[in-house]
Amino acid sequence: MDRFETHRVDNQPPPFEPRDLWADDVVLRNAVEREGASSFAARIAVYAALAGDELYRIGFDANRDRPRLKTHDRYGHRIDAVEFHPAYHRLMEAAKTHGVAGLSWHEAQAGSHVARAALCYLHNQAEAGTSCPLTMTHAAVPVLRREPALGEWADRAAAPLYDPRDVAIGEKAGITVGMGMTEKQGGSDVRSNATVARPLAADGEYSLVGHKWFFSAPMSDGWLVLAQAPGGLSCFLLPRRMPDGAKNAFRLLRLKDKLGDWSNASSEVEFTGAWARRIGDEGRGVATIIEMVMLTRLDCMLGSAATIRMAVAQAIHHARHRRAFGKPLAGHALMRNVLADLALESEATTAFALRVAGAVDRAPHDAGEAAFARVATAIGKYWICRRAPAVVNEAQECLGGAGYIEESVLPRLYRQAPLNSIWEGSGNIQCLDVLRALAREPEAGEALRARLEAARGCDPAYDRTIGTIAEAVASGLIDEASARYWVERLALALQASVLVLADSPAALPFIRSRLGGEHGLALGTLPGNVDFTGLIERALP
Repeated sequence: MDRFETHRVDNQPPPFEPRDLWADDVVLRNAVEREGASSFAARIAVYAALAGDELYRIGFDANRDRPRLKTHDRYGHRIDAVEFHPAYHRLMEAAKTHGVAGLSWHEAQAGSHVARAALCYLHNQAEAGTSCPLTMTHAAVPVLRREPALGEWADRAAAPLYDPRDVAIGEKAGITVGMGMTEKQGGSDVRSNATVARPLAADGEYSLVGHKWFFSAPMSDGWLVLAQAPGGLSCFLLPRRMPDGAKNAFRLLRLKDKLGDWSNASSEVEFTGAWARRIGDEGRGVATIIEMVMLTRLDCMLGSAATIRMAVAQAIHHARHRRAFGKPLAGHALMRNVLADLALESEATTAFALRVAGAVDRAPHDAGEAAFARVATAIGKYWICRRAPAVVNEAQECLGGAGYIEESVLPRLYRQAPLNSIWEGSGNIQCLDVLRALAREPEAGEALRARLEAARGCDPAYDRTIGTIAEAVASGLIDEASARYWVERLALALQASVLVLADSPAALPFIRSRLGGEHGLALGTLPGNVDFTGLIERALP
């Protein structure tokens, strides 16, 4: 050693990246095949390699240098523009080009929704903030297609092209779309929105005056917004630029200073006579935009599953290479219990999220799958998003202090983890949605019963759970006050059924720990007879 070196740096894990996020994830590969998207496997694998290398690395840059609002240019013109780090644009370009925001639409065929869901899951592992505009762009397409006059918007939103220029869409082959529903006084209660839409002379055209408290992706080419027309709350497309290139009449007031999601801009906005085109009938705004909302909720599930997956992979990687008390961390029995429990949680969330994506894919041709997708999206949005913060925190603890510093990805994952449970309807909203579906849509209850019954006989704890759920539904025991409890039970039972039907070695440990009572309140409390090593190796070879 040099005489001025105070110590030798050793006992440190190698860098996590580059990593092939497809080759390392047997659960994802099996789910893609099981849900009918195997024809897309090669393309998903290409994106997985990109996400686990370049996109993972530049995600740190995109989050370190946050977006900046420029209300005016240097000459004093109002521009309401947002500036991003170049890494943000590279992330958006890669995602758009590979189909994260449009594969379901520009290559619509059996399995395309599942393939796009897998791409979304991979992208979220690399960098989650850019997933906000990507998700909204993808989800806006079927809503835009409802209005023949907006066909150009739908096609360019679906196109695998990214163009960040602030110009009219006539000059662009690919666009992005955001949304604005939430106002100060209402939050999730969008029917209390106060923004006013006044009809103009041309049919379907309106002038909007009002505000949005959360205006997502403010550099989008257009936004789907809700406003009060003479006939009631209605849905509108509000473009950033008019066809002649003039900026529409809106003002970005500020960017939100958020807990996480730092690479992405969220804003507050005022509409000062902004031009907009109505989509759907007056008074049917919620019904019109609900398809977009449902698709974004699926992506909340996928995003949380991806956050969990990356956190668990980081924990296993670290524990295999870091030594403590004479052997690798992963060689200690209690640490193996924690890692195996994390792996179990990750597999269940991933398999369930991809199962719902499969139902969305089959929904247009299968009424049972359509009903299942409708109710399972709300169940999964509630439970998977709820689990993410606890799982990420446990993974941080596996790294100790190294998981709490910004050079690690874990702090970013931890800040990101609560977002999906709040965005597009908080936990209570999802639970109330499940209650409404069970009360008003008999096909939803039947779809759940059929999927749960398909795994009957796998284990007594599972059979008892689905029997209790069926009894509660039939007797009307599931009311508003108890909604969270029952939605949790439904989520765990559905996760278990997916694992059983997938013939996963994780199925019985999941059932006995989550449904059979062989588990404590904290992660890392699996019974000692579980194959810890097998679950860990399955999670990360």
